[in-house]
Amino acid sequence: MLPDLRSVLSPEALKLLTKHGLLDSLIERMLVSDITNMVTLTEETQKAAINNFLRQQNAPSAEALNELISSSGLSEEAFYEQLFRPARMAQLAKEEFGAKAEARFLSQKGRLDRVVYSLLRLSSQSQAQELYLRIAHGEANFSDLAGRYSQGMERNTNGVIGPVPLNQAHPTLSEKLRAARPGMLLEPFRIDRWWVVTRLERFAPASFDERMAEQMSMELLQEWLKEETGRHLQALSTQTDAGSASS
Repeated sequence: MLPDLRSVLSPEALKLLTKHGLLDSLIERMLVSDITNMVTLTEETQKAAINNFLRQQNAPSAEALNELISSSGLSEEAFYEQLFRPARMAQLAKEEFGAKAEARFLSQKGRLDRVVYSLLRLSSQSQAQELYLRIAHGEANFSDLAGRYSQGMERNTNGVIGPVPLNQAHPTLSEKLRAARPGMLLEPFRIDRWWVVTRLERFAPASFDERMAEQMSMELLQEWLKEETGRHLQALSTQTDAGSASS
């Protein structure tokens, strides 16, 4: 249960936090602390978190942990609260949103599927057709032509784009890539003011495995946190306005 911020912060402090866009961050951090403190980790999970932290710090042994705690400037309790927070968040996400993870995956699959493709972007239809035929007949290499002629940023990578989420591309391009087979060279087509020649190199459809389930559950938890933060902000704003009106 979050404390009433008006009882712990002065009106001036609240105004300052609001002015600099920090009040929502403070509320979200308080919410995270509140919900994670209710999660109990197994001894095995705690040891794994500690060992992972020691590896990240290039600490030679567990004995170095006390030195790291001292140098952190935190109390031992606060140090371990921060250290175990990611594991507690992951466990909470699984417990509270794991049942909804697959449904979210299916609804978000467009941004999770990833592709690698080659792209030539040209302002001239006739040039696009000419270069397409040269590639199709084996007279030129796609990457060489893209590096020389493409008029977009992809010329810096010899036309190769990805791996990127499939829905990151223009909807027309995304639709054509989804229908293509790896290695398929597509005839020139128009997108806005450009004529595009593209070839699908590799398609990596996302699959719902344990790692994906964890990602989807965490995203749902993060969305819930944002909603709760917004609700607390709105309630605080309403209470502050009411207080100002009555004074």
